Amino acid sequence: MRTGAMMAAVAALVLLAGCDPSRSKTETESLVLEGKTMGTFWRVSVAGVDAQRREALQKAVQQQLDADDRELSTWKSDSLLSRFNQYRGSEPWPVSNNMADIVTVALRIGQQTAGAMDITVGPLVNLWGFGPDKQPVKTPDAAQIAAAKALTGLAHLQVINRAGQAYLQKDLPQLYVDLSTVGEGFATDHLARLMEQEGINNYLVSVGGAVLTRGVNGQGRGWQVAIQKPTDQENAVQAVVDLQGHGISTSGSYRNYYELDGRRISHVIDPATGQPIQHKLVSATVIATTALEADGWDTGLMVLGTERAKALALREKLAVYLIYKQGDQFASWMSPQFSAFIQPPARQ
Repeated sequence: MRTGAMMAAVAALVLLAGCDPSRSKTETESLVLEGKTMGTFWRVSVAGVDAQRREALQKAVQQQLDADDRELSTWKSDSLLSRFNQYRGSEPWPVSNNMADIVTVALRIGQQTAGAMDITVGPLVNLWGFGPDKQPVKTPDAAQIAAAKALTGLAHLQVINRAGQAYLQKDLPQLYVDLSTVGEGFATDHLARLMEQEGINNYLVSVGGAVLTRGVNGQGRGWQVAIQKPTDQENAVQAVVDLQGHGISTSGSYRNYYELDGRRISHVIDPATGQPIQHKLVSATVIATTALEADGWDTGLMVLGTERAKALALREKLAVYLIYKQGDQFASWMSPQFSAFIQPPARQ
């Protein structure tokens, strides 16, 4: 949902490389479309589709993503979400079914992560300079953090369905909902539905760090996605997975940050403390049946930190891959469910 100057920062969070790591052969046999949306990049790769459909598909994808942005953006003052955030009443506010669906999933994951994934954390995100507001010139003090925290809380938000109409309701007038933590996954799922509507059964679609696949690539093999190592080298591969028709999303803390008062300020904010995370977990990747589900879980796991994330992944039987700092090196951990998607290293 970010635009303008935030493009580079958010795009740097794309930790997954589309298609197989070599990419060259697959891309010569697949139709690849790319563009920009929500302050990041989108990518669609389809197999078995006539190249003459390129222009029409490009237009359809961009129109779909633009429509999503008009609903979910916190950067557009006239978006559906921004208008709800500006609303100061407590009566149910009518929203689209899309908005109700994404908030419902986010609230559920928020509860399952004990509040670590909190879509009402917007005031804290803005306070620390990762929302529409500018970066602070000095570290927010305890009073500022407490004031922002007082405006957050999942318990203050609910989804209501009444006579076929969806509503959001808040009992805290200044509650500010930020869906940027799940927007990429939601938009990716939308692109998958668009491909199905277009009669396309073999595709890889991605928005930012969220990816979803169906069928096979141009070589007749499953679509593969590379999880990048926590470095600034775009082609440094940590692991490769075959999604087998699933969605995947990665959240990382080592690229989207700034320095303030001699401290590295991460974009991942812990709702419990009101401050950027400080622990050793640097990347959390989740595979789920939808990209939205994966996108919601990866944020919550990043907030929890390595050990709590492991425990939650095992308890909920999630397909999770964690990269964390161990001394001067990086170490990794995967849940049993994730190991089923791992591909063996390519032969040299």
